[in-house]
Amino acid sequence: METCWEESRWHEAGWETIAPGVARLRMPGWDETIGVVVGRTDVLVVDTGATLRDGAALRTQITRLAGRRPTRIALTHPHFDHVLGTAAFSGCEVYGAAGLDELLRAEREELRESAIRQGVDRGAATEAADHLVLPHHLVSGELTLDLGDRPVLLANVGPGHTAHDLAVLVPGQPEVVFCGDLVEESGPPQAGRDAIPARWPAALDRLLELGGEEARYVPGHGSVVDAEFVRIQRAELAERFGVSR
Repeated sequence: METCWEESRWHEAGWETIAPGVARLRMPGWDETIGVVVGRTDVLVVDTGATLRDGAALRTQITRLAGRRPTRIALTHPHFDHVLGTAAFSGCEVYGAAGLDELLRAEREELRESAIRQGVDRGAATEAADHLVLPHHLVSGELTLDLGDRPVLLANVGPGHTAHDLAVLVPGQPEVVFCGDLVEESGPPQAGRDAIPARWPAALDRLLELGGEEARYVPGHGSVVDAEFVRIQRAELAERFGVSR
């Protein structure tokens, strides 16, 4: 199957092309990033939105733009705005950091309540939590996916923002790194009760090792950034949390 990639169509639909075959969408509401990587045989989606309605809309749009249905999903971390749309992607293989399955199973109710506290309709949050999909494949180190004509590396780079942070590296010119909420551009990184502050700077060091100087780093919220931005945010986090190098 030939890769279907018409940049103008993605742009018209509101997606930002980061590299050939690689795009992202900033969702309304919580400004979370949804990523997509289109290969010859497979389509990878990075995160799935905050509700089943979000997920269904994304699945329909990506299928239309890519010319085929998504086949794989990478979840960058276990927060509601990144995982609750997953059940809308029926038939997809789902990947997450090691331990993400147990966490989502144990904290399904907390995930629902978190979504409601942040403004998700109670019925929509309950529906999404009831149909929550656990990862089928767990990444403890690194795992390379073959999308037909391009490899994509999933790397368990955390803990940091959470105990289950997964980055997605797409080789190419330029290389693209989907960072999840380890990196945020639209505001200071959010550190909730599930953050591991002492390990967060090291997770950013790992991101920089993966991507290098010329990579484009895609934050969980906000505009695409460069390596210097990640280094500055790493220094700010180290100072904020009293972490020595």
